[in-house]
Amino acid sequence: MMNKRKLGNCNLEVSALGLGCMGLSYGYGPATDKQQAIALIRAAVERGVTFFDTAQIYGPFTNEEVVGEALAPFRGRVVIATKFGFQFDADGKPGGLNSRPDHIRRMTEDSLRRLGVETIDLYYQHRVDPNVPIEDVAGTVKELIHEGKVKHFGLSEAGVRTIRRAHEVQPVTALQSEYSLWWREPEDEILPTLEELGIGFVPFSPLGKGFLTGKIDTSTTFDRTDYRNSVPRFNPENRVANQAIVDVVRRVANRKKATAAQVALAWVLAQKPWIVPIPGTTKLHRLDENLGGASLQLAAEDLADIEVEVSKIAVQGERYLPAAQAWIDR
Repeated sequence: MMNKRKLGNCNLEVSALGLGCMGLSYGYGPATDKQQAIALIRAAVERGVTFFDTAQIYGPFTNEEVVGEALAPFRGRVVIATKFGFQFDADGKPGGLNSRPDHIRRMTEDSLRRLGVETIDLYYQHRVDPNVPIEDVAGTVKELIHEGKVKHFGLSEAGVRTIRRAHEVQPVTALQSEYSLWWREPEDEILPTLEELGIGFVPFSPLGKGFLTGKIDTSTTFDRTDYRNSVPRFNPENRVANQAIVDVVRRVANRKKATAAQVALAWVLAQKPWIVPIPGTTKLHRLDENLGGASLQLAAEDLADIEVEVSKIAVQGERYLPAAQAWIDR
């Protein structure tokens, strides 16, 4: 079975790799057939995964329902993380940010119902709402924890000032933000702050939205509903430039008799013992490949080799369009 890790000082113990479930319903093309999605999630449980990530906005809402149904037989054996913080209109379409306390409470009840649970294991604010003091958000989650509706509080894409302010009101168990060999900004301020405060780190897109697997090149086309079509980092000229990082990962993979995806995940895992990446997939063979990254040991010389080579490469292209960048807290 897979090794376990603890997310910071709150002793939330989960499998070393989690499963990001977003892509089963949202973001990467048409939603996966519900029964296939359930089968994939249950296959992950069988392989030792105990940490599953969803959110209200994935679908919207349908991803929580799929995750809840898939994990119903495993209550008490798995940890489910979901997220709040977006406004939805009467038809369920997402709008802007909304972390007002009354809205958080309404959305919490809806998530509990969709997931089919009495308590949300880990509840992230999906994006920091500049119109609501983070103290009010943390205070609301603190109340929900006291009421038994939430166990652990998390933040997503939050900056260090917000993390510190929230943590003073209600200890933050985990921060979820993007982190991989082609997005290393968290190393500057975020990781030292998390280490100081005893907060775990849950990187999403640890495979660079699929790019670090080496399966995407300039000829790759995405479904018209795949959001990577609008990500500057994936435009044709940037794909050519960014291939240099994949080449580094591939060289190490060949040496280790592993795949590029496994090396990319093993690199993230090697950075800190309280980091738990959540790669997503819709395919069973990719799930098995990714989980192999949890048992791949990169030696000091492998890590040094990667560091030297990658430090020479300037990754090209922003990771979001300006509208989405505006939601990133600094």
